[in-house]
Amino acid sequence: MSSPQLRRQDRSLAEPEARDLIRGAYCGRLATVSEDGWPYVVPLLHVFSADEIGLHNTAAPGHLRTNVERDGRACFEVDEPIKVFDYGRFECDSGPAYRSAIAYGRIRIVDERAAKARFFDAFMAKYGTGAQRPKSFYPRLDQVTVYALAVERITGKHCPLPPVSEQWPALDRTKSPNARP
Repeated sequence: MSSPQLRRQDRSLAEPEARDLIRGAYCGRLATVSEDGWPYVVPLLHVFSADEIGLHNTAAPGHLRTNVERDGRACFEVDEPIKVFDYGRFECDSGPAYRSAIAYGRIRIVDERAAKARFFDAFMAKYGTGAQRPKSFYPRLDQVTVYALAVERITGKHCPLPPVSEQWPALDRTKSPNARP
């Protein structure tokens, strides 16, 4: 899989850290390609194990399923906003501290009931409330579609929050120092 290199290499997040970010994220956004070439993005809860991201949605036919059945290319993005900080004396001299990661790969529909149940076991381990209810019992298994994104590549990016001593007004890093309001 070829794609452009990260422009800001100084902001690159190491792959193990990007994997941990995806694994621990509460929610992410799955992007697929529509027949007309337009991207389609949907927020979904997920589980990430080994080199596969598991997701689910309704079994009713819709935009997502149509895209996946037609073209398996997809990516999954998560982000962790931290805080917006000022680095210069003008309002536009602000930036976000954050971490983000994108997993690229091929997505497929999981049809095997046992594999779907294993997905939901992992899903409930991550998102379950711990309430005393029957475990591993999924009576609506045929009413959902489980997807598996086989990860081929992961990229990550971050901008850490600078210490107060490196934020404005303690340090002025205005991008247009000669500008006058």
